[in-house]
Amino acid sequence: MFGSIKNKIKNSYMIKNYSKIYPYVKPYTFRALVAVLITIPIGAMDAVIAASLKPYMDVVMVEKSTSSTSYIPLLIIIFSILQSLLNYTATYMNTWVGRKIANDVKMDLFKKLMHYDASFFDRKNSGDIQLQFNNQVDMACNGLLSNLKLFTTRVFSSLSLIAVLFYNSWQLAIVAVIILLGALYPLTTIRRKIKALFDKNIFSSSVVMTHYNETFNGNRIIASYNLYDYQFARFKETLHSVFKIGIKMIQRTGMISPFMHFVVSLGIALIIWLGSYLIVTHQITAGNFVSFIAALIMLYNPIKSIGNNFNSVQMSLIAMEAVFNTLEATPKITDRPNAKPLKEIKHEIEYKNVCFEYVKGKPVLKNINLKIKPGETIAFVGNSGGGKTTMVNLLPRFYDVKSGQITIDGTDIRDFTLDSLRDKISVVFQDNFLFAGTIRDNILLGKENATQKELDNAVKAACLEEFISSLDNGLDTQIGERGVLLSGGQKQRIAIARAFIKNAPIVILDEATSALDNKSEAVVQSAIDNLMKDRTVFIIAHRLSTVRNADKIVVVNYGELVESGTHDELLAKEGSIYASLYKTQIK
Repeated sequence: MFGSIKNKIKNSYMIKNYSKIYPYVKPYTFRALVAVLITIPIGAMDAVIAASLKPYMDVVMVEKSTSSTSYIPLLIIIFSILQSLLNYTATYMNTWVGRKIANDVKMDLFKKLMHYDASFFDRKNSGDIQLQFNNQVDMACNGLLSNLKLFTTRVFSSLSLIAVLFYNSWQLAIVAVIILLGALYPLTTIRRKIKALFDKNIFSSSVVMTHYNETFNGNRIIASYNLYDYQFARFKETLHSVFKIGIKMIQRTGMISPFMHFVVSLGIALIIWLGSYLIVTHQITAGNFVSFIAALIMLYNPIKSIGNNFNSVQMSLIAMEAVFNTLEATPKITDRPNAKPLKEIKHEIEYKNVCFEYVKGKPVLKNINLKIKPGETIAFVGNSGGGKTTMVNLLPRFYDVKSGQITIDGTDIRDFTLDSLRDKISVVFQDNFLFAGTIRDNILLGKENATQKELDNAVKAACLEEFISSLDNGLDTQIGERGVLLSGGQKQRIAIARAFIKNAPIVILDEATSALDNKSEAVVQSAIDNLMKDRTVFIIAHRLSTVRNADKIVVVNYGELVESGTHDELLAKEGSIYASLYKTQIK
């Protein structure tokens, strides 16, 4: 009863997985089917070769005649050549289909990855992302399909060889099949043995990748602080963990192939003993026996090593399960049902009793209430970690509020489509990310179909004209990965040009000049002043000298809005936190 229930669960699980992968296989059904069908003659040819030994032995070895068997060696050569050609074709077709399916799955995963919310990336490291969205797909698709030809070939080979066994001696065939089933039984336990270790192995592998990524991105920190021993020690410890997991995998599954080898060898010995008796008693001929033994060895030899292949298949199936779990996962921040596009901002943006926390039970914002009119410049200042950046990150819905709401013209921003909401917002960060490519490519990210005039205006407004004119290739100058060939000020101005060409009515400036020297800051500040014209601007700043002209300055301390007003109003206010901060910086 329990076995029946277990089988039903297992079968429904397999059907569910097949139904998930079928949409990816469907466009390539014909090629996939051809790849499978080719394996039928590949497997069957083993049986032809084994069967041909019976007349050869009976006629040549027993009757000492070659007149009726001279064709057999030629037949074996022809079949071997044909089998080799079909093998190549099947391998090519399987690889083609496998890589096409893997690419399609990766594209869907990449689309999903781009739409995950900021909290997802806060929790993950770069190694996790590479494994979850790339490597596991290769493990699932390529691993399964590389073994598919092997298994389908062996299935058809086994069926045809078993037919040869029964043709030659049904008594020996029954014994051989019983031995075969006994050898294959341990394969039913593999999945249970490796599932927990697979998850640990994936985690350890992602940490290894993270070490490489950190070393690449942090190479200057490693060099300047002489962190070679420290980084190497961390890497060594991770590799040791991966080694231990690999050894545990061998401990749990390594005996399967030797056990199968022993059972198969025992079966062959038993068949030889029983076959000798049947020959002596004239129940089978010597040709029957030789043909039977040849078919048996062809059947048993692959079985002795099938444990390792089956282990790989189970790993691929577990990886496939993880891939589909990722594909079916829903990002936390998505469009609500019936969300409408945000067309324009007429009246005001308002924070109403907004509360937020990154970690449950540790509030970052507490009952924030604030109104911002269109065209107004509002600056957020206060202690580090007090919630300034979080406040502006909630507006484009990088995160969603825990309670309360943010509204635009009285409508909750969660009732607008994400794309239309973010189209109305440009962000210039402290450390802006630039993509590998040219200066032109990075500016046009703000508006891909911008005209040359719009591009020229953005370059001029961002104070980039002089810099670009000094370059041999101008706007088409390559900037390297993450803009490594540019200075901090040049990166910021390219980011400002990108925001300028987007022409969004809301601009967020998150510490846009804090990492620059005085000379660079002056140029970048000029570009920012151009960007701020006729827009609603949110400024986060530690340097209070950069926000004195804001229409409203809001002081945020420990998640609470403690005071607000103009620069002059806050300086004149008795006991003002802002005045204290400002005077400290001036001194």
